[in-house]
Amino acid sequence: MKIAQIAPLWERVPPPAYGGTELVVGLLTDELVRRGHEVTLFASGDSITLAKLEAVHPRAIRLDPAVKEYGIYEMLQLSQVYERAEEFDIIHSHMGCAALPYAKIVKTPTVHTLHGIFTPDNEKMFVHAKHQPYVSISNAQREPRLDLNCVATVYNGININSHKYHAKPTEPPYLAFLGRMSPEKGPHLAIEIAKKSGWRLKMAGKVDAVDKLFFESEIKPHIDGKQIEYLGEATHADKNELMGGAVATLFPITWREPFGLVMVESMAAGTPVIAMNLGSAPEVINPGVSGFLCNDVSECVNAIDKAAQLDRYAVRQYVTQQFSAQRMADGYEEVYRKILAEKFAQNGRLRSQVISAASYN
Repeated sequence: MKIAQIAPLWERVPPPAYGGTELVVGLLTDELVRRGHEVTLFASGDSITLAKLEAVHPRAIRLDPAVKEYGIYEMLQLSQVYERAEEFDIIHSHMGCAALPYAKIVKTPTVHTLHGIFTPDNEKMFVHAKHQPYVSISNAQREPRLDLNCVATVYNGININSHKYHAKPTEPPYLAFLGRMSPEKGPHLAIEIAKKSGWRLKMAGKVDAVDKLFFESEIKPHIDGKQIEYLGEATHADKNELMGGAVATLFPITWREPFGLVMVESMAAGTPVIAMNLGSAPEVINPGVSGFLCNDVSECVNAIDKAAQLDRYAVRQYVTQQFSAQRMADGYEEVYRKILAEKFAQNGRLRSQVISAASYN
């Protein structure tokens, strides 16, 4: 198949540190190339890929202070894709609702992966284009009230081999937290869990401008460099060492997380996850095997000793079986075939109608 992959320009593909969507796009794109598909990746010019790379800007927008209007580059990118739509069998957008207006004006079908959440504003656009094909990254992410044409759920995958397996935690023992320093990710709850349990906590993650006040008021005062450590934004290698050396990774989210790649990355390192029972967590964690689901801070505290007793090799095997990049690519190949089969069937029906009309006349 000739496939166009459209990635956000905000981060490089794959990202050097934080950027779940861009990581998934990179793994999917490379796996599709390995399977013999002709793939073109539309992304920032500093992206690293096995596919043919097309870029409207030389590097990730986040790293370019000269860029003041991100939307302009997004429109340039989407215009470039859809002006060339006839070159592809299928277009795969990872751009949220941004590609929806473009997809309606070309014959090449577009499938849209829903990486984010629905908001009162973007819902209007999704509903306007509800008949276009969507892929959810968890069943929990879906909103049945919107009546979107969700053709499948395909879980995000990772490159298992790029995650070092840690057979046992490092000494002295600690808990890990990895994620944006934002209220919905729950770093403040991770600190509360650590303090109530007496465990050391190592934290890593970026602080976006919108979350700076939250970080300064709710997180920074608790960082003492002893029980509570903050390591800043972590690279891939840093993440693996941080979570792999932990007894458990805390995932105390306060929102309906669409997927939560951190959970999978932690389990790939052999480290179980203690998560709040929200969003996709029940679909990602196998309770008693790869971690535990909790309803409040007290349950998280009580789960720590149980998590320490889990078989870390079984934790990694669970991820290998359920959340590999290969399994993700299998899911998307099936989606592509389904959409193209429906397109050909529709074209056949239209030709039959034209022939019948001509015969009647």
